[in-house]
Amino acid sequence: MAPLTELSIDDLKALQAQLQTRYDEFSARGLKLDMTRGKPAPEQLDLANGLLSLPGAGDFTTASGVDCRNYGGIDGIPEARELFGAYMGVSPEEIILGGNASLTLMHDTVANAMQHTAWGKAPIKFLCPSPGYDRHFSICEHFGIEMVVVGMDEHGPDMDQVEQLVAGDDSIKGMWCVPKYSNPTGAVYSDAVVDRLASMPAAADFRIFWDNAYEAHTLEAAPAPLKNILQACKDVGNPERVLMFGSTSKISFAGMGVSMVAGSVKSMNGVRSNLKAQTIGPDKINQLRHVRFFKDIDGIHAHMQKHAEILRPKFEAVLEILERELGGQGIATWTRPSGGYFVSLDTLDQCAAQVIQMAGDAGVKLTAAGATFPYRKDPRDRNIRIAPSLPALEDIHTAMEGVAICVQLASVQKQLS
Repeated sequence: MAPLTELSIDDLKALQAQLQTRYDEFSARGLKLDMTRGKPAPEQLDLANGLLSLPGAGDFTTASGVDCRNYGGIDGIPEARELFGAYMGVSPEEIILGGNASLTLMHDTVANAMQHTAWGKAPIKFLCPSPGYDRHFSICEHFGIEMVVVGMDEHGPDMDQVEQLVAGDDSIKGMWCVPKYSNPTGAVYSDAVVDRLASMPAAADFRIFWDNAYEAHTLEAAPAPLKNILQACKDVGNPERVLMFGSTSKISFAGMGVSMVAGSVKSMNGVRSNLKAQTIGPDKINQLRHVRFFKDIDGIHAHMQKHAEILRPKFEAVLEILERELGGQGIATWTRPSGGYFVSLDTLDQCAAQVIQMAGDAGVKLTAAGATFPYRKDPRDRNIRIAPSLPALEDIHTAMEGVAICVQLASVQKQLS
C-alpha cells in the first residue's frame, strides 16, 4: 500500500469506509481484552510455585545462624543480600532488602529526603525522561515535585538536554531512570549515557533514581549489557549520586517478592537509619525461600529464560501485526525491544487519545492516553504503551488487530480533516 499521506481524497474516503466496516465488525464481537499494565501471565507465575513449599517445616535458620521467624535483620539476611547484590552488581554491604514492592522504597526515599534534608525547604524539580513510567511520575505529583520532561531515544535520555538543565538549575534534585528495557520504549542506556550521568556537574544533593526493574528480563538468549552506574559514579568521585532499585516482582511473584535498594555504603547507612524508625525487620522467611529457590545469580538467569520462552511469542505477535497492518503507511512507528514488558507505539500527532478511546469502545483496553508522560499530558498526543504479557497469545493477535484498525482509521480521519 502507498503511504497513507500520499493518497488522494477519494482514495482516503474509500479506505475510511473499508476501515469503518472492519471496525464495526470487530466491535460487534463483544470482546473484553485488557492490555493496560505489564502484569505477568499466570503461566509465568506458575514458574515460581516452588517458592510456596519453601523454606520447609522446621527449617527457618540461615547458614549464618539467623532464625528468620524472629525480629531483626533490618537490612536483610546475609545470604539474600549476597544473592541480590550479585543481581544488582553491588557488594552485600551496598544493598538493603525490603518487601514486595520497590515502589515503596522509592516513595520512602523521596519522603525521607523531603522531611529530613534541604529538599523539603524549597520547591524542587525532577528530570523525567519520557515516555516513561507513570508510577514514578505519581510519586513526584504526590510530593509536589515539579517534573521536567527530557527526551528519550534508543540509547537513553537526551544527555545534551539533561546536562544543560542540571548545570543551570540547582533546584533540580533528582532524575528518574529505567535504564534497561526502559518502560515503555525498551531502550537500554549506552555506556556513554551512564558515564555522562555519573560525571555531569549537578547540585551536590542531586540524586539519580535508577529503577533497574527489568535487569534480567530478556527476550533473547542473554540479557543486554548495562554499565554499572554505581561504579561509574565512584570512578569520578560521585559515589552518593545514584540510588539503585529493583525487585523480584516480575521474577517470582508480584505479591510475594523481594525489593531492593542499593548504593554506596554511606547512602545505605542513611537508608538504614530511616528504616530503624519504620520497621523492626523485613519478611526474612520470604528472603530465605528466594535464596533456596534461586540459589545463585545463574539460577535467576535460568529462571528468566523460562519467562522469555512464554513472553517472546507474544511480543513477536505484536510486532508481526503492527508490521502487517501499519508497515509502510507512514502513520506509526514502534519499538522492537529485546527485553522488558512493553512495546511503545507512536501514532501520528494528535491521534493517540482517539485510538485508545476507539479501541476501548471496541473491547480492547489500553493504558490511558498521556500516562507515559508527567501530569498525564503527552505534548504530541501520539504515544501508546502496549503491554502484551498478561493476555493469552491468541488474544494478543485479536487485540492487536483491533488496535491496528483503530490506528489506521484515526489516521485516515486526521488526513481528511
